[in-house]
Amino acid sequence: MLPTYFFVCSGDMKVVRLLQGMVLICILMVPVLIILFLRNFGENEYEIPILYENGIQDPFGDCKLDSVGQHYIPQFEFVAQDSSKIGKSEMMGKVTIVDFFFTSCPSICPVMSLEMERVQDAFRNEEQVQLYSISIDPEYDTPEVLKKYSELHGAQEDKWFFLNGPKDQVYDLARCGFVLPTIDGQGIPENFTHSDKLALIDGEGRIRGYYSGTSREEVDLLILETKILLYGKQ
Repeated sequence: MLPTYFFVCSGDMKVVRLLQGMVLICILMVPVLIILFLRNFGENEYEIPILYENGIQDPFGDCKLDSVGQHYIPQFEFVAQDSSKIGKSEMMGKVTIVDFFFTSCPSICPVMSLEMERVQDAFRNEEQVQLYSISIDPEYDTPEVLKKYSELHGAQEDKWFFLNGPKDQVYDLARCGFVLPTIDGQGIPENFTHSDKLALIDGEGRIRGYYSGTSREEVDLLILETKILLYGKQ
């Protein structure tokens, strides 16, 4: 009986070893299969739209439009919190995130500025990304006031610019350049009206998207799409 038992056990061991070998081969093949899959099927592209390719709508004739084709951010130059001149020229070749705000804003601006802080932190070491916060109350928001506000939010030098410009130019830029609704409050904080949107602008001065500056999820999307503009072919 002993020899029979021995041969039965030996047969079982061969089967077990065979199964173990097959499992090991399958495990080793998984990375190879993943690589083959990514090479053949992993070329999906994430496309970020280019807005206003046929120009912007101006039903009331408030905007002086040069052409009907692709809309670009127009030329402008304002004064930053450090008294330097910053504008459209400094946007070329970089990705710029822009919002319109004012420092005495009693509602959405504090939240927007906190979200802009998150954007700055995400690209703190990326020289090709910058932030513009443009005041819609330039009479109150002098460069000195903007400097204190920038320090409050930890604005990085040469990264996040708080801009002051002539009121008529600021409002024209907001409405006709960035296509964002903006209403002058005549010095009364509660009467100012502006969008909560953060605008994503590519290195050619084209608007690529709008994201709510009061929504953490939308700002996360802004950060993602900014990275795609930086590292992708967009």
